[in-house]
Amino acid sequence: MSISTLAKSIAESPTLKLNEEAALLRERGEAVIHLGIGEPKNKAPITALLSAAAKLNTGDIKYAPTDGLPSLKKAIIRYTEENYDRLVGPENVIVSAGAKQSIFNVLYTLLNPQEEVILLAPYWVSYPEMVKMVYGVPVIVTPEDGSFHPRLRDIERAVSSSTKAIIVNSPNNPSGVVFSEEFIAEIVDFCEHKDIYLIMDDIYHKLVFDGRKAPSAYKFTNKDIESTRVIVINGISKMYGMTGFRVGWAIAPSKLVEVMTNVQGQMTSCVSPFLQAAAEGALNGLQSIVESLRLTMENNRNVIMQELGSFSGIRVTRPEGTFYCLPDFRAYSNDSVALSSFLLKKALVVTVPGREFGMEGHLRLSYAGTVKDLTEGIARMKWALDPNSPNEIYIGDKKLVRDWL
Repeated sequence: MSISTLAKSIAESPTLKLNEEAALLRERGEAVIHLGIGEPKNKAPITALLSAAAKLNTGDIKYAPTDGLPSLKKAIIRYTEENYDRLVGPENVIVSAGAKQSIFNVLYTLLNPQEEVILLAPYWVSYPEMVKMVYGVPVIVTPEDGSFHPRLRDIERAVSSSTKAIIVNSPNNPSGVVFSEEFIAEIVDFCEHKDIYLIMDDIYHKLVFDGRKAPSAYKFTNKDIESTRVIVINGISKMYGMTGFRVGWAIAPSKLVEVMTNVQGQMTSCVSPFLQAAAEGALNGLQSIVESLRLTMENNRNVIMQELGSFSGIRVTRPEGTFYCLPDFRAYSNDSVALSSFLLKKALVVTVPGREFGMEGHLRLSYAGTVKDLTEGIARMKWALDPNSPNEIYIGDKKLVRDWL
């Protein structure tokens, strides 16, 4: 069988793979706890469900406009004005099958072969692979001060004549860090002057804790929507917990949106109109569900930080948003893939290796689940790794004895 060199170079999604492994273990009756998946447990907003049901009840589910239903685009325009203080037109909006496709569309539209995209470590696992899928070159920038917060001086050293774009994800998956206003202002000014596109992945911008807000890149540019180098990505997956609906969008200059629409038209045609109806229902409905989810995630953040605080040898940066943290497990292993596999085998706890995010020796833990899963999951991990923890534990109805420390 002949497979293209490019296709063979694209790595499997580690989070989707772990989801499948966890599902198989659960089917066998194993008491698996999933601290890997970024998926809140809440129900979709009733306004989203009613809007989707109303569309389905018409029986008229046909093609939609490639760039999105006009009514959904109107809701996105209003959302952008209310949350970003930026007026945009329908020609500046394209609706895609999740924020992931929105980012891919942008990269496909912008990049020529061998042009570079700067990614700030720790980065979301899909960024490097998507850049490679459009024949671009991912350039990883890791903060030299050992923190999870990027510095402009590190980015400036990585920029070359081939740099086409920089992706900024704040609040950040996987660290939970919210980048400062000072940094966002600096990176916007830098990109506008260098003619580099700034792709702002804002999918978690509503899930911020401790009274903070995620700074908007639009706040720091005087250019209008047609001339700015800022492109904003967002969607309904995280702030409404509607991960399975797969609806996201990009806000960009109209010339870019026009090309992205052509690209999407040749790939997926359009997002299903009844799923777009659900997104419209969520955006137009009561927004108390967003605050409720944010408060739940903030409480879960506090719980997991307390549990990790009693874990010998672990260092963790306190998340300021999202529903992830990225503890440093190098006291136990420098091989995060082997460590993640060990925890799944011994403790039946799913974690995501930090190597996938550009942070070897760390593990990404999601606290999007229940408090019970968080406390029990961390207890199992401590039992498996920490010699100061009790030597025996019950997992499900089985009593296990640690015999490897």
